Amino acid sequence: MSHILLSAKMSSTQKVLLLGATGATGSSILDGLLETNQFDVEVLVRPGSVEKPSVQQIKNRGVPLRVADLNASEEELVSTLQGIEILISAIGPHDLLQQKTLVRAAKSAGIKRFIPCAFITIAPPQGTMLLRDEKEIIYNEIKRLELPFTVIDVGYWHQISFPCLPSGRVNYAALVPNTTIHGDGNAPNILTDLRDIGRFVSRIIADDRTLNKYVYTWSDILTENEILNIVEELSGEKIETQYESVQEMEKQLEDAQSSLSLDPTDPGKRTLVYITQYIYSKYVRQDNQPRYAKFLGYLDARELYPDFKPISFREFFTEVLDGKAKRPYGY
Repeated sequence: MSHILLSAKMSSTQKVLLLGATGATGSSILDGLLETNQFDVEVLVRPGSVEKPSVQQIKNRGVPLRVADLNASEEELVSTLQGIEILISAIGPHDLLQQKTLVRAAKSAGIKRFIPCAFITIAPPQGTMLLRDEKEIIYNEIKRLELPFTVIDVGYWHQISFPCLPSGRVNYAALVPNTTIHGDGNAPNILTDLRDIGRFVSRIIADDRTLNKYVYTWSDILTENEILNIVEELSGEKIETQYESVQEMEKQLEDAQSSLSLDPTDPGKRTLVYITQYIYSKYVRQDNQPRYAKFLGYLDARELYPDFKPISFREFFTEVLDGKAKRPYGY
């Protein structure tokens, strides 16, 4: 009898293939999928990445690898995707358009749900963020082909949302040491702990309510001033902040876009545009908040899963103060 029950459980397990598992977002997704017993998880890697230590670490966890070049033909990618029910892409920002052939292959392979690489702040579908514009090209290809999908956005991470302290004791966890307040510091922003992204994803992809929908995750909605107050309260230190005006943010954005126009393929210049557009969208337009997400038609993951207890910003920063946090990307 137990053998029959086990077989039934195994047959109901959904087969998931994850692309980009070695990145920050992809690693969180992999952890979230493996924490549950709902999924049979495999990882898609490029031929040139198979021997990398980060990929070998995944293999050592017992996760099977499927090896494929994303520039391969659609036919080859269809073969790679055989037997997969859910395909998740956490591809890097400079490679987003490589998903085009993957989308077509997913349709031909009968993928039941494709999760394209989203996982950013709430923003308009066009004209505000180059990063979102390029993601939207993939979303539109998905819709053109009528491929079942879910778009998941996560706001901004806790891990890149805290100011540094005069003592320097949290610098070890900071991607870029920073004490800048943008505008008046009162723009509300959706925040999610990086570690919770995978936990949210594992719920969202198993939920029929999220099929062909946009979903956003969050643990806190905080302004920069509110974050500053939490950091000062928990640390006992007073932070000397610098204020950046709307005009200064607009000038930085204009300069970054002008520089990129001279060399559109330069990844460093593209990254600078991404960063300045994030800042403009979050603090000038104030896009990254629940009100605008609901206007755009997003579902709220916290409303979908009221029992889910995400890591709050306060909990996260307590870990930072205790020396237990990790710097994003491990730099």
